[in-house]
Amino acid sequence: MTDPFAREGVSQPVERSNARTYALIAGGIALLALLAFLIFNRGDEDQDKLIGNETSTAAANSPEKRCASTATYDLIKRELFRRAAQLRGNDQAAFDKLAAYATIRMERPVLESQDGAKSVACSGSISIDLPPGVAVVGGRRTLTADVDYALQRAADGSGEVLTLSGADGIITPLATLARAQQAPRPVQEPLNTTDPADDGPGEVDPSLPASEPVNPPPPAAEPTTARPSFNCANARTRGEIAVCNDSALAALDRQMAAHFNRAMAAATPGERAMLTRSRNRFLAFRDRCASDACIADAYRGRIAEITDIMSGRFEP
Repeated sequence: MTDPFAREGVSQPVERSNARTYALIAGGIALLALLAFLIFNRGDEDQDKLIGNETSTAAANSPEKRCASTATYDLIKRELFRRAAQLRGNDQAAFDKLAAYATIRMERPVLESQDGAKSVACSGSISIDLPPGVAVVGGRRTLTADVDYALQRAADGSGEVLTLSGADGIITPLATLARAQQAPRPVQEPLNTTDPADDGPGEVDPSLPASEPVNPPPPAAEPTTARPSFNCANARTRGEIAVCNDSALAALDRQMAAHFNRAMAAATPGERAMLTRSRNRFLAFRDRCASDACIADAYRGRIAEITDIMSGRFEP
């Protein structure tokens, strides 16, 4: 008997059907492979983006950036003005306002040490440029100091907590901050006169007393035998002892005392009370000074303060 499958053309349809099936399966596998490739590739891209964001955040929180960030400099500036107002004993609101207008510059910020991500210790040289219309006694408008500062993450997550040291070279003169003017008015002028227009709109607080002229001429040289207005045999405080040991400071003390006595002789009862209260504050400030330069600045500031009280420009 002849095999029916041996006839020509009987097995061809089966072979073609199998070939088509294999082709479809292969195409499906290729499509799945392509989809898998695209999916895995997209995941890698998203992962790269995440890593990039994490890198950016890490850079912003790096110890070096914390030492040299604008936010850190603003913290330092506010702390300087806060301590100056505290040393002065009043005018906190005026100092806060002036801090917003002052400019701080930092040179050579250095990371000294770090404690993981919690705290960093830094150092640098800072300069404070005062806004127009104000100056410290002696006429200076730029103050500099080499400082050490540390930053600690606040426990409540509110930001950085600043610890500052070595800034007395800025804080002490900053406490004598006053409105700058061309020349002080003499005591003999009529009392309670109106002050001329402020030097800078919105930048000068009227509660600050006027300072002495910028870069005033030095006082006339006194003989080496100059003595202060008080008896040095009774000197007890650091300020009194320093004045008794320095003829230039003694001359400033005598000049201030004469200015004070003339003012008291011409003052109203209210002005006398103000002169007395401000004298006590001046003496306390002078006795806290750690250098002769600070004491001299205190005396010059006191002379300008007496003038302002008698001309009606001083507001406590």
